Amino acid sequence: MTNPWLDAFRLAQLCFDAQSVVALRMMRLASGDKQAAKEAERMVNEKFAALAEAQANLIRDMMTGKAHLAPARAVALYHRKVRANRKRLSGY
Repeated sequence: MTNPWLDAFRLAQLCFDAQSVVALRMMRLASGDKQAAKEAERMVNEKFAALAEAQANLIRDMMTGKAHLAPARAVALYHRKVRANRKRLSGY
């Protein structure tokens, strides 16, 4: 069983990191150079890949009787992706 307070905290972390990624991407896109075009393409492709992975995880959880874990796992998946983007875009 998951802890709803911990889940809410992790979701808040995801939201904060996502806002940072949006700001960093906007700065990169505003430059209008080749890197901006690559970032725009990468941004779209990443979203489709993350959605497909989340759906596959949900199906697996439902088939194994662990559907109650799916929301927390989806947040963890998206947070890993967003955190990696934040690190990449900020130069860490």
